[in-house]
Amino acid sequence: MTSDEKQAWIMVVVSVLSYGTYLVIVLGRVGDAGVAQVSYRAVLVWCVVVSIVVSIVLNIAASMANPKEAGKRDQRDREIGRFGDYVGQSFLVLGAVTALLLTLTEAAYFWIANAIYLGFTLSAVFGSVTKIFAYRKGFQEW
Repeated sequence: MTSDEKQAWIMVVVSVLSYGTYLVIVLGRVGDAGVAQVSYRAVLVWCVVVSIVVSIVLNIAASMANPKEAGKRDQRDREIGRFGDYVGQSFLVLGAVTALLLTLTEAAYFWIANAIYLGFTLSAVFGSVTKIFAYRKGFQEW
């Protein structure tokens, strides 16, 4: 397994766990007032910060476990990385457009923040899954 594939696996796992934790905490706080009135800011910030730190630590650990492999990239790795990034960026754009539309309709900050966070999460997950799929099943540049 290449270091880029390991990074993709780390990104998928950390992103899914982080967003899942966020959803469990926030949805657990929903009461009679409704979901848009839930106190979400601190949870969102902590989930994002912790996921970034955990990703960095796991990537460093993966590099230290196999230092000869770390940082080595060939043409195939670069093409798979670029293709995965393109897929991931499409979800980031969808999240941004959704947040823009929510802003134009003067939606609650809760919905705008969550649209952006979901866009980031989907970008990380689908971009990384695309990379993993390309490594496992093959990659054909068009």
